[in-house]
Amino acid sequence: MNKLRVLAGPGAMAHIKQHGLQADDISVMVGASGGPKWFCLYGLDQYLLAEFFAGRTKPLHLLGSSAGAWRFACYAQANPVAASARFANAYSTITFPPGADIHQVTRISSAVIDQVFSSEQQINEVLDNPVMKLNLIVAKAKGINRSQRKLWQAAGLTLAAGANLLNRRNLQHFYQRVQFHPQHCQAPFHRYTGLPTQHVPLSQANLRQAVLASGSIPLVLSPVKNIEGAGPGLYYDGGITDYHFDLPFSHHGLVLYPHFYPHLTPGWFDKALKWRRPNAAHLHNVVLLCPSASWVASLPNGKIPDRNDFKLSDPQRIANWQIVLQRSHELAEAFANGDYQLEPL
Repeated sequence: MNKLRVLAGPGAMAHIKQHGLQADDISVMVGASGGPKWFCLYGLDQYLLAEFFAGRTKPLHLLGSSAGAWRFACYAQANPVAASARFANAYSTITFPPGADIHQVTRISSAVIDQVFSSEQQINEVLDNPVMKLNLIVAKAKGINRSQRKLWQAAGLTLAAGANLLNRRNLQHFYQRVQFHPQHCQAPFHRYTGLPTQHVPLSQANLRQAVLASGSIPLVLSPVKNIEGAGPGLYYDGGITDYHFDLPFSHHGLVLYPHFYPHLTPGWFDKALKWRRPNAAHLHNVVLLCPSASWVASLPNGKIPDRNDFKLSDPQRIANWQIVLQRSHELAEAFANGDYQLEPL
C-alpha cells in the first residue's frame, strides 16, 4: 500500500526530475487551515524539522492560516521539534465541558497557544529566527460581520457565503485579509491577487494575538480584538479568506505543501463549491505531500481527524487522535525513503 502521494506542478516536476528534491531548493512552505486534520501531518512536521531542514541557513518563508499558522509558530522556535510535540499533545487531548459556551471554548482553546508559547523567550525566538520566517493570515471583520451578536454574526456569514458564491472577490466586502509577517522581510508571496491585503509586521505585542486570531472560527471561538499594529476591530480565522490558499507562492524555488488532501480549496466558503479550485499558474512550483486514500481508509473510522470527532466521547476521540498522531510517522518514513510515485498536480 502506497501511504504517501507526492504531486508536483509543472515547474516543480521538471526540477525534481532533473535535480531531485533537496531541502535548499525549497523557498516556501504552506500550511492550510483544517483544525485537527493536521494530525496526519504531525510525523512529516517532525521529520522535516529534525532531519530534512536540519542545519539549513537560507531563509524559508512559512505561510499558514489557522492550524497551519499554529504549526508554523512551532517551526520558527529554537527547538521546533519540542514545540510541535507540545502543540500536538495539547491539541489532541483538549476537552470541553458539556454545553460549553463560546467563552469557555475560547478560554480552553487559548490554553493550547499557551503550550505553543510556554515562555516569552519562545516569542522572541520566532521573531528573531534567521531561517524560519513566519507569515500568517488573519481575517478582519467588515460590515455586518463586525457585530458580536450571534444572530448578526450568523446573518453576516450567510451573506458572505452568498456573495462568495457569485464571485470570490466579493469577500472583500465582508472581511479584510491581513498578513502578519516578519519585520524587515518581504516574502515571495508579498504581492497578493484576488483580495486586498493589509500587511502588518509581527512584534512582541502582537505575535500571540495574531496566532490565536488565525484560528478563531466564527461562532465557535470569540474573535481577537484590536490586534496591535493592525488597528481596532475583530479578527477571525485566516481560513475565511485563505483556507488552502490560492496565491502566487513563488516564482523562484520550490513550494513544499504538506496537506491532508490531493486538492486545494481557496477559501472557507468554497468548501462546498467543488468547482472552485486555485489558479493553476499558482501551483507551478508546488510540491504537495498528502496521504493516500488507502492509508486514510486504514485510520480509525476510515478518515483523518476533523471537528466532527467532537461528537464522540472524549476518551474515544482522544484515543483515535493518538493513533493518527502515531501513524503519521509512516508518511514521514515514506517521504524520507522515497517510497512514493511522483504525480502531476
